[in-house]
Amino acid sequence: MTLRITVDTASSTAPYEQLRAQIAERARSGALPVGYKLPTVRGLAEDLGLAANTVAKAYKSLEADGVIETRGRLGTFVAAAGDAAARLAATAAATYATEAKRLGLSREAATAAVSDALRAAYGS
Repeated sequence: MTLRITVDTASSTAPYEQLRAQIAERARSGALPVGYKLPTVRGLAEDLGLAANTVAKAYKSLEADGVIETRGRLGTFVAAAGDAAARLAATAAATYATEAKRLGLSREAATAAVSDALRAAYGS
């Protein structure tokens, strides 16, 4: 299995974010199975024509999200985190709901704010 990542240098999305999103999507969909060993930071940077710091930033973000794990000298692997993204999203949603209520927003206003934010993030 090969890690097929493409980075569009003409895109308005930062290269590290393109890399992070593609690895996260492949890991969550199962296209990259749990335990799959990712290339080294330097190796992937060289393959993609990116700076090592760009790849390191993407890996750090993926690790913080529970998508990958670094095992010291053994390398970096797709984590067996299961629904880490779903747990993080649920925590963020609960925090938002508590804050919206504290601010005195109605349920409808809070929902509208979320809908607007999702439209901005995902496009129409």
